[in-house]
Amino acid sequence: MSGLQCLASENIWFDKQRYDEAETRFYEGVNGPSTQQQSSSHAGADQELVSRMKSLELENQTLHKVVEHMRATMLKLESRVASLEKTPATAAVPCAKAAPVQAAPAKADNSDDEDDDIDLFGSDEEDDEEAERVKQERLDAYAAKKAKKPTLIAKSSILLDVKPWDDETDMAKLEECVRTVQIDGLLWGASKLVPVGYGIKKLQIGCVVEDDKVGTDILEEEITKFEDFVQSVDVAAFNKI
Repeated sequence: MSGLQCLASENIWFDKQRYDEAETRFYEGVNGPSTQQQSSSHAGADQELVSRMKSLELENQTLHKVVEHMRATMLKLESRVASLEKTPATAAVPCAKAAPVQAAPAKADNSDDEDDDIDLFGSDEEDDEEAERVKQERLDAYAAKKAKKPTLIAKSSILLDVKPWDDETDMAKLEECVRTVQIDGLLWGASKLVPVGYGIKKLQIGCVVEDDKVGTDILEEEITKFEDFVQSVDVAAFNKI
């Protein structure tokens, strides 16, 4: 028997390592990666977290520096404002008032010749009388202008409802009685008969009145004096003109 035949007859597992690797991969697919791989992944996550914490600490330190710089700047500004507030503001006033004083001598030098002809003790009374006369003329002109201006008279437009006693009342006679009411500042306008019900009609008449002279109370009082024709008077509309 040759050597090859002997090896073929022997029960030897030459591919055992490949089958072991296949079995390992199968169980890893069923149960997840091995504990060694999990520990390596946890280590990577911890390292990333540490790096992020370091970057946050650096940012925090930078922010602290910025805040401290701003605080120092604010303190400087506050101290400067306080010093400016304590400084008296009247120091610049003499400079402002000094300008007219410097210009005065030049003006005096230019007018020396003119002052010789001016009477310092002249007639002040004549100037006062002239000013008073001009003032009085202006007042008189203003008064005359105001007198010519027409004054605005306040007026109102009133619509009255005059109701009769019944349907047998002579409405033409009722309107004639109403229009006989004549008052200074009263102007009667158009009128019409408006049905009320059951054959009864009311007289609806308009008028224009001056507010200072005529009121609705006076109109109602004067119209209701015609007791044979008028039962009541109501204000249907009242408008300012």
